[in-house]
Amino acid sequence: MPASTRRVALALAASALAAASIRRGSAAGWPRQVKDMLGRVVTIPARPRAILLGEGFQLLNLALLHPDPASLLVGMGGDLRRLDPVSDAAFRRRFPALEKVPEITAQVGQGFPAERALALKPDLAILSSWQAGSEETRQAVALLEGTGVPVVYVDVFRNPGENTLPTIRLLGALLGQEDRAEAYARFYEERRDRLVRRVAESGRPGPRVLLTAFPGRWPCCWAAGGEGGSGEFLTLLGARNLAAGLTAAPQGGNLAVEQVLVSRPEVFVGTGIHVPGDPTGIQLGAGASPEMARASLEAVLRAPELAALPAVRDRRAHGLWNPFNGALINIVALEALARWIRPELFGDVDPGATLAEINARFAAIPYEGTYWTSLQG
Repeated sequence: MPASTRRVALALAASALAAASIRRGSAAGWPRQVKDMLGRVVTIPARPRAILLGEGFQLLNLALLHPDPASLLVGMGGDLRRLDPVSDAAFRRRFPALEKVPEITAQVGQGFPAERALALKPDLAILSSWQAGSEETRQAVALLEGTGVPVVYVDVFRNPGENTLPTIRLLGALLGQEDRAEAYARFYEERRDRLVRRVAESGRPGPRVLLTAFPGRWPCCWAAGGEGGSGEFLTLLGARNLAAGLTAAPQGGNLAVEQVLVSRPEVFVGTGIHVPGDPTGIQLGAGASPEMARASLEAVLRAPELAALPAVRDRRAHGLWNPFNGALINIVALEALARWIRPELFGDVDPGATLAEINARFAAIPYEGTYWTSLQG
């Protein structure tokens, strides 16, 4: 069995075990114990009604599993409003109570002050696993836990292939929304397993792929590595990740322009985000039109270090909304990647239909905009 196939099998097994653990733990009601995405066993004494959300983008994830997530918040990170103001404005229109929820951070990657966190009187703090590396956040967590406030880490960013499904079910247990979370988990799992099964049955390696963050916005080229992050999706699809083993960190890092040119990717995928008034990079996300997205991709690909790549010359160049890498709707990104990378296997896969069903069945706020684009139309 190839190493990549073994990793996929282990990830699927881990997801199943985590799901079973959460379902067993939540059957007794409150209080309940959960195991978070750092392996910490945490007791939740009662149904949370005052949640501190360490990362603003997690609001989008909560909105898949709870009909009114804003009603539960006493504080949240400020990253959503700064990086995705169109989505943030849509949430504030739908949930006016958000206007009274204080922001505990001002930018992505910032820790939050312990005293302010405690002053908000949360009965639960939900943090993203990447936040565990901040000394300021560790101090806040120690203070919160020392005063009896449970702290739970979720993860869709560091290891999305392994941790998305357990995080769905974990959030369902935390919010008392197990049935809704399980419905979404099964929706997600069916679509992911279909992709994994076809890759395994094909028995053939996929093409050489370069997946790079924010081309045209960041200097060339930050690439997803072979372990963790969005690179896990390339592994799930059996693609040959050209950055694997070449980045300083296994999750990803900068490649020199010369490395990018020598790698000769057969498929190129760049990520981007739409911020009104900032035309830099690939324009994708809430409020972006298909025409805007396509034109921005074409503009980015005119850069000399990209225009000469075989993937660009063959028009196998595409764009993805960057926040997919921390979103529970990343199944949409996985399906888009599948169609681009392995069209011979996945010509019938329709990420647009998947997103439409997520909007109809699960999302408290629909995803409206353009979240992927391609030179192939």
